[in-house]
Amino acid sequence: MITAVNSMTAATQALGGLTSAGAQSSATSTGVSGTAASPFSDLLTDAVGQVNQLEEQARTAVSGLMTGSGVDVHQAMIATQKASMAFELALAVRNKAVQAYQQVIGMQF
Repeated sequence: MITAVNSMTAATQALGGLTSAGAQSSATSTGVSGTAASPFSDLLTDAVGQVNQLEEQARTAVSGLMTGSGVDVHQAMIATQKASMAFELALAVRNKAVQAYQQVIGMQF
């Protein structure tokens, strides 16, 4: 649960970083320098990696439960719920990004 919350916190910070990156690029164009932010693609890559890690942990917990190697039912359920929540968050972010892209493409100049 903590990892999923950390993933959500990281996604929220990433979205906050987008606004600061936009302000930073406008500040740089006016001659004022700011701190360097990581590219959006790096943030997305890290988020996908975290989701993949949570899914791997869930897969390990479920296989440990099925083989009887000392994994409790509640540990396996918590791991699968963490992975599910992280995947749903990543899917929602992807859908919003696609929707924003489609709106930008649909703009007429």
